[in-house]
Amino acid sequence: EFDFPNLGDPHAYALEISGDSMEPVYRNRDIIVVSPSSEARRGDRVVVKTSDEEVMAKELVRETASRIELKSLNEAHDDVSLPIADVMWKHRILWVSQ
Repeated sequence: EFDFPNLGDPHAYALEISGDSMEPVYRNRDIIVVSPSSEARRGDRVVVKTSDEEVMAKELVRETASRIELKSLNEAHDDVSLPIADVMWKHRILWVSQ
């Protein structure tokens, strides 16, 4: 736990990246700061938790009333398209420590 001033979200939290699906932008063991209250827009990097308990960091490509489309920045990993009903939450990535 650490203080990170000026985020504008008292519920922001930090996560450690595990895996290589966001390389070269985020690498294994990088720390990201995520905001549950910050609105995510197309092109933003987000953390998504699915109803299957999978947590993934991706780029938001598009979100409609029925689906969410996410892009892996590492071309070795597939992009993801999910029914919106399968998404428990989506939080915007605000900062990374590399």
